Amino acid sequence: MPFAEPSQHPLREGNRRMARIAYLQARELLDSRGNPTVEVDVFLEDGAHGRAMVPSGASTGRHEVLELRDGDSTRYFGRGTRKAIQNVVREIAPALLGMEANDQQAVDRMMIALDGTRSKSRLGANAILGVSVAVARAAAQSVRVPLYRALGGQKAQRLPVPMVNILSGGVHGGGNFDLQDFMVIPLRARCFAEALEDAVAVYRSMKGVLQKRGIDLAGVADEGGYAPRLASNEAGFDLMTEAIEHAGLEPGGEAAIAVDAAASQFYENGSYLLASEGKSFQTEEWIERLEGWVRRYPVTCIEDGLAEEDWEGWRRLTSRLGEQCRLVGDDLFVTQADRLLRGVAEGAANAILVKMNQVGTLTETLDVVRLAEMHGYATVVSARSGETEDDTLADLAVATGAPFIKIGSITRSERLAKYNRLLRIEEELGPQAAYALP
Repeated sequence: MPFAEPSQHPLREGNRRMARIAYLQARELLDSRGNPTVEVDVFLEDGAHGRAMVPSGASTGRHEVLELRDGDSTRYFGRGTRKAIQNVVREIAPALLGMEANDQQAVDRMMIALDGTRSKSRLGANAILGVSVAVARAAAQSVRVPLYRALGGQKAQRLPVPMVNILSGGVHGGGNFDLQDFMVIPLRARCFAEALEDAVAVYRSMKGVLQKRGIDLAGVADEGGYAPRLASNEAGFDLMTEAIEHAGLEPGGEAAIAVDAAASQFYENGSYLLASEGKSFQTEEWIERLEGWVRRYPVTCIEDGLAEEDWEGWRRLTSRLGEQCRLVGDDLFVTQADRLLRGVAEGAANAILVKMNQVGTLTETLDVVRLAEMHGYATVVSARSGETEDDTLADLAVATGAPFIKIGSITRSERLAKYNRLLRIEEELGPQAAYALP
């Protein structure tokens, strides 16, 4: 395993004093879309402190755990988080006081039992995840090690390959085209810093390509990518290829394209409906279209190419493209062990997107990563469209040795906080830092 087993956890090794939880605080802050979110502070008896902010998704799977919102239309259009915050202070805090922060599994299990629902809807997955991550941060500070080392031990030294958002459509881009994200995957880099440099070059080049073609830039989308109105979804592949070339990179050799179709968002009554083009596809027709794009463009990764309940379609897609492409399940798996196991059994997808707030605790997130690795599924540690300045995601990717990370574009502080954290980790690891395409 690339990260520490519970019995070998670095937070247990050499920690002779008690790192007991002494106090919890929670507050309502804003995420990158201006919506309320939960921030939690955890204080230990030895003076250590951990803080975590919780993200939120726009393109969400039906089987994700549920964030708790107030429903009060007089505040933030009903999206306030005061109920979740009260649950942290009034229910979770009394249950955790005195527990050892370095026993993450025990802390998370206590909260799961206290909530008592599969979806974490009683206390709120946003309340539970905020506490879970803040406890881990406090425990790491208590033993004076960075979070990636606390979670992953001495083996935590691999930097992930970034999948960087360049163009956005779907619910991220206001429906300007149907596919949700076009991303670049740097291929020639020898380290994370070089990979990020190449991704920035493609992003800057895209602006010039759009201007040259007379396409209105129309600002940026939720994750910082350009959100132009395109004549067709295929135009996104043309633009990506051209931007890669204009950045001085060879398409397919030095940089590749990843696409997040988010197909559940345009799947209705057994058909895939492309509203921006006025076209409809049955599953087999849609698979053929995906296959055509892989054949014509340097596409090496497709996320959510099919809808979350189109299991037969996923089997056929994986059979057709699984040897050529990473087929990533996001809405399909929603970081849930039981859905991943079904995917393994049915031969659906070959990679999983990992989002902590889809499952609700750090322990369950790590368990799913272990399960994916055990069955040969690649992991893509991912941010959400509604993000925060919290940079835990970067440490999680290094701790687990995840081959890929998906943060968003190289604009906006909630994205840059994580990219910059990875740059610092790479510098901190020095010669020990590992980076290579899987």
